[in-house]
Amino acid sequence: MAAIQTTGLTKRYGESVLAVDDLHLTVEDGEVFGFLGPNGAGKSTTINMLLDFVRPSDGHASVLGLDAQADTDEIRRRIGVLPEGASVYDRLTAREHLQWVIDTKDAADDPDALLEQVGLSGEGDRPAGDYSKGMAQRLGFGMALVGDPDLLILDEPSSGLDPAGMQEMREIIAEEADRGTSVFFSSHILGEVEAVCDRIGIMNEGRLVATGTLDDLQGELDLGAPITLEVATVPEGLDLDRLTGVRSVSVEGTTITATCADPSVKVDVVRHVASATTVEDIVSEDVSLEQLFNSYTNGERAEGAADTEVSA
Repeated sequence: MAAIQTTGLTKRYGESVLAVDDLHLTVEDGEVFGFLGPNGAGKSTTINMLLDFVRPSDGHASVLGLDAQADTDEIRRRIGVLPEGASVYDRLTAREHLQWVIDTKDAADDPDALLEQVGLSGEGDRPAGDYSKGMAQRLGFGMALVGDPDLLILDEPSSGLDPAGMQEMREIIAEEADRGTSVFFSSHILGEVEAVCDRIGIMNEGRLVATGTLDDLQGELDLGAPITLEVATVPEGLDLDRLTGVRSVSVEGTTITATCADPSVKVDVVRHVASATTVEDIVSEDVSLEQLFNSYTNGERAEGAADTEVSA
C-alpha cells in the first residue's frame, strides 16, 4: 500500500489559474520523499488537497490507502502534520499544546519525552508566546510526532531553525523513517532534501516534472561529471578537451576544470594532466541537487533560497 497516491489530481482557481495540473504521484510506504519546486509551483496546494483543506477540481488522492476527501478523520488520526508557518497559542505552554494533541488523538505519549525529543526539554512550562521562531517550530514538530504517526507530512520543517536545529530535525526524520514511518516533506533547503530523502519529486508550474533518486535524475539529464585540478602551472598544448569522454574544459589561473561524460573518465583526466604538470589538489564532484533542480525548473530558484534568518 502506498503512503500517498494521486491520480490526475488537479486544482483550478477560476478560469485562469491552474495551480496543480494532472498530478500522478506515488510515495511508497516507509520512504522519505522530498517535494521540491520554486515559489508557486503547486507544492502547498498539493499538500492542502492531501489534507482536505482544499478540494481538487479533478482527480483523486489517497493517503494510507484511504480516500483523502471521504476518510479525513481516520487519516488525521494516523498522520502527523507540520504546516508551513504553523502558529502557536501565545498563552498556552508547550506542555499544554502537546497534551491537547495527545487528548485529541487519544494517544498515550509523554509530553516530557516529546519535549526532550525536539530539543525543548526544560521549556515545557513557558508560554509559547515567549518562544523564538525556531522554538515554535520545534514545538510544532513535537505536535506532529504525537501518536506515533504512520505518515509525517512536513511543509518547510526547518523554517526558523539554526544549523544545529536543522541537523537535529534531520536526525529525527531519519529515526522516524527507520521505525517505518513514511515521510513526505516540502523544503527549499536543497541540502536538507539531499541528506535525508530516498526519492525526490520536482514541481514546476503546477506539474510534476521529475521523480526519482538523485542518481535516476542525474542519469536522465546526463549533465556529466565534473573534476577540478589545482596545478603548479598550466602547460601549453595540454589539449585536455581532445581526450575521449571529456566534454568541456575551463582554465582559471592554475585551476583546471573538466566535465566528463561519466565518472570513469576522471581517472584519464588526472593521468593526462599529471603527465604534463604537477597536480597539487583534486576535487571530484557529483552533480548536485541544485544543478538538477535548476535544469528541471528552467533555472528558477527554490522557494526561499535567499532566506538567511534563523533562530534556535
